[in-house]
Amino acid sequence: MTARHTLTGRLTVPLPPEEAFTLFTPRGEERWVEGWRPRFPAPAPDDTAPGTVFETSHAEPTTWVVLERRPGRRISYARVTPGVRAGTVTVTLTADGDRRSTVEVTYDLTALTPGAAEDLDRFAADYPAFLRSWQDALTHADEG
Repeated sequence: MTARHTLTGRLTVPLPPEEAFTLFTPRGEERWVEGWRPRFPAPAPDDTAPGTVFETSHAEPTTWVVLERRPGRRISYARVTPGVRAGTVTVTLTADGDRRSTVEVTYDLTALTPGAAEDLDRFAADYPAFLRSWQDALTHADEG
């Protein structure tokens, strides 16, 4: 059982990085993540501004904070699921030809309890399948 995992994987998006970036913003993920509905406790006209706080509850209640953004290139979030896990998620985009992006997704998560460590171990083992589900959802969103 491991209390911390750093997991990195890649997927592709049939858009240049400048356009693909919006898919990985708090509001942009609504286009392709089923049940993703960010709630902003304070006005957030630019949901990518560092310091922006939002909450989601599509899988489990989680509070997110935008840490860093480089439009068209990278966005990084802190995330805390109370009593379960905390860490960061970083999405980095690079051009792959004229109209494609390679998207690198890194989760660096720490379990907050022994039971959560077991769940985190399972998440780590299933991380490639997790990213395949992202790839599938993004592909279907692009078709729709």
